[in-house]
Amino acid sequence: MNRLWSAAQAGLFLLDPETAHEASLRALEAGIHPRQCKPDDPRLSQTLFGLTFPNPIGVAAGYDKDARVYNALFAMGFGSVEAGTLTPKPQPGNPRPRSFRLIRERAIINRMGFNNAGHDAAQLRLASRPPKGVLGINIGANRNSADPIADYVAGVRALGPLASYVAINISSPNTPGLRDLQAPERLDALLGAVMEARASLPRPVPVLVKLAPDLPGEEIAPTMACLLAHKVDGAILTNTTLSRDGVEASPHRGEAGGLSGRPLFARSTRFLARCYLATGGKLPLIGVGGIDSAETALAKVRAGASLIQLYTGLVYGGPALLSDIKAALLAETARAAAPLASLVGTEAERWAAS
Repeated sequence: MNRLWSAAQAGLFLLDPETAHEASLRALEAGIHPRQCKPDDPRLSQTLFGLTFPNPIGVAAGYDKDARVYNALFAMGFGSVEAGTLTPKPQPGNPRPRSFRLIRERAIINRMGFNNAGHDAAQLRLASRPPKGVLGINIGANRNSADPIADYVAGVRALGPLASYVAINISSPNTPGLRDLQAPERLDALLGAVMEARASLPRPVPVLVKLAPDLPGEEIAPTMACLLAHKVDGAILTNTTLSRDGVEASPHRGEAGGLSGRPLFARSTRFLARCYLATGGKLPLIGVGGIDSAETALAKVRAGASLIQLYTGLVYGGPALLSDIKAALLAETARAAAPLASLVGTEAERWAAS
């Protein structure tokens, strides 16, 4: 099946990125995808913020925006899926074209703009298709919202009861003013409201915060202190970057939007390591950004990630990337004669200084 999927990928690259994305979703909805034949090796399992992950490899937000194919992704062998970003009201996002492949750099620039069908549509879909694994729901604010904090509160209340965890996305560069919520004063107000909303739910769903890799170094410590003070359950590091380092020769370098893929790896991993050190390893971190090989996955773990997420790496590497990373993680635990958790953060200081 992996061979057939690779051939299908070649065909997808003949389409524009957004059309290819939709085609891949429809294939998964139709059941056309590889399937994991046997359960994961128990050595890959971890329990974090009260959730058991059969393996640490998840699908990042942005792929399954409207919570359409999460169960197909679980069947493929992913340890978690993060659907969204979902906003209270439906919105079309930015004008097309808004996604660009940088093939030579194995990267993507996108300015999608939280295109999604809104909370109500997602609620109906989630209620009718119970998740068969750890499903995170990534929530955001509508572009023209008069009260962005109220939008996040609405997301927690509407989707928290249906999610394994809720991810607070304040780091997309494609919604004007969204990243301003990362400023300490506004972050404090946001998290106060979000955690109060969480307390009103029938069960205390874990809350994670997704941050941008472009946050200035001097703001890392106060930001992490704010997360710890509000007792959030984890952080997702990182979203896309506005930097164009590593893609200077691409004809798409001037496109507005966030850059993901291989050129983001060093920036996002350095940021991850600095956040890990700033919290003394007390806050579980999900590493995202530029993972496109077993080696880069292991590097994220050593820099401080307890879990990792893929998206752009899958666009270029296909489903084989998932099995390659699992094999590498198992080999590393065998070599070290230690559990996977013992590898987390072992090279954080080196990465932080890079």
